[in-house]
Amino acid sequence: MNTFFQHLRDAEYMHVLLNPLPVYGLAFGTLALALALLLRNYRVSAAALVLVFVGAISAWPVYQYGESAYDRVKSMSDPAGEQWLDEHMARGEEMIWLFYVLAGVAAIGVGAVLKWPRTSFAITVGTLVLSAVTLGAGGYVAYAGGHVRHREFRFEAPPPLRMAEHHHEEEQHGAETHEHATEQKPAASVQPQMEHAGHEETQPKPEEAKSEQERKQLEASRLQLEASRKQLEASRKQLEAAGGASASPSVSGSPGPSPTQHKHDEPQHDERKP
Repeated sequence: MNTFFQHLRDAEYMHVLLNPLPVYGLAFGTLALALALLLRNYRVSAAALVLVFVGAISAWPVYQYGESAYDRVKSMSDPAGEQWLDEHMARGEEMIWLFYVLAGVAAIGVGAVLKWPRTSFAITVGTLVLSAVTLGAGGYVAYAGGHVRHREFRFEAPPPLRMAEHHHEEEQHGAETHEHATEQKPAASVQPQMEHAGHEETQPKPEEAKSEQERKQLEASRLQLEASRKQLEASRKQLEAAGGASASPSVSGSPGPSPTQHKHDEPQHDERKP
């Protein structure tokens, strides 16, 4: 059971699971419309229009899943299968609008038949014709799709490549768009870059703010050291001034020998000499 739900997430599995609905659903709806014309019953016409609507609108998910699964299926196909896959894709892109138109007509027809039963015949005839045409288009698309993986159905040569040219044109258009966007991008990004540069200039970077803070701290430390040095210098001067003041009284309080005494001592000194 888990494997089944896991496969429901695969686009290629869902495409294969749903692709009979646009064909078989429209086939039953077309037969129901023909029966409604024979019975001339507006209730049968309304029921047949509902069947046609369901068959036509189911082409939308089938087409979307086919688009998503294109690359994966192509990588698993042989050369002939790749050609049939491209043909299948091209036919689907050409005919998908018919299913959308038929779904819209059938939805409007249901409301009109239920509200105005007398219009059921005209609406049934118109929807029957459009449904038959769309059913033929669905068979035309499905015929190419059946040749992609089923080699036993390949009773004819593969068709010429058409999707290759289509994809090539898309790639060229995408390349031109990319080049145009690349040319416009530098011109458009000049002003934001200038604004960003100006914004970066006005706002300091974290490294610059950090160095500025460190510089201020160093300057404050230098000023503190300078103030301490000045205080030490002032203290030294005070100590020198205090030391000089204490030394001067002691020098002046001890007088030296008088000149008379010095002279009196000189003869005694001479007498002692032999």
